Amino acid sequence: MFIPLYDTNRLRHIRYQYVTIGLIAVNAVVYLITSLGGETFNNAAVLGLGFIPSVVHDTAELDPRFIVIPEKLSYLTYSFLHNDILHLGGNMLFLWVFGDNVEDALGHIRFLVFYLLCAVAGAVFQGLIAWDSQVPLIGASGAIAGVVVAYLILYPRVKVWVLAFARIPLRIPAFIPLLLWVLFQVVMFARGGEDQISWACHIGGIIAGIVLVLVLRRRGVPLFAGADEDAAVAVPAQQPVVTAEPPTLTQRWGRGGASAPD
Repeated sequence: MFIPLYDTNRLRHIRYQYVTIGLIAVNAVVYLITSLGGETFNNAAVLGLGFIPSVVHDTAELDPRFIVIPEKLSYLTYSFLHNDILHLGGNMLFLWVFGDNVEDALGHIRFLVFYLLCAVAGAVFQGLIAWDSQVPLIGASGAIAGVVVAYLILYPRVKVWVLAFARIPLRIPAFIPLLLWVLFQVVMFARGGEDQISWACHIGGIIAGIVLVLVLRRRGVPLFAGADEDAAVAVPAQQPVVTAEPPTLTQRWGRGGASAPD
């Protein structure tokens, strides 16, 4: 539908998006390890670290050769595995463009908690929809869905550069592409969607993102803000200069007047 490229939203509360960069790095390293290990190693990692609803719900047993972690941890570990470079790149691009400002609005630690909980919520919802499924769920899409909807709630009027239909560059308010993206997830989930994509996981991340951004955002961070809204209130108001002499007929109180601050 669209590819995000850049937003015009500066950081206000943090100097650098350490958690966002760290998450991208971890996902990239895990992908390199699993891909360089060969197909056998990659398949073992998917089975051992991916989220398999039937295994987690004890309706099926995983081959002991692939058990590397307690099965409940797969609610989280699945989100650091990816099928291929396009799967990884798409998720990390969304995290790069939108994650820094969500991290700014929440703070480093709370953003990390937010991201991980959105990932868990994606797996939970997938498990509820496909209780007995033996197909492993992998990918950061649930967490990314939470980040996207949080950005939509926090900064809907910020201008973003996107490639519409992967070829047309547009600079438009964030709510247009992001709201369309959310609606697309809902429609695809309602219709059953493609078998290769877990739309339920996306919906779980969206629901968690809506709730968690309201709970975890910094005190005083507004909802539905524009890019420069905080900057306007960050400058201390100047006090008017009161002169000893009353204003004459040639003077005027107000913007541009000789005795009033501009």
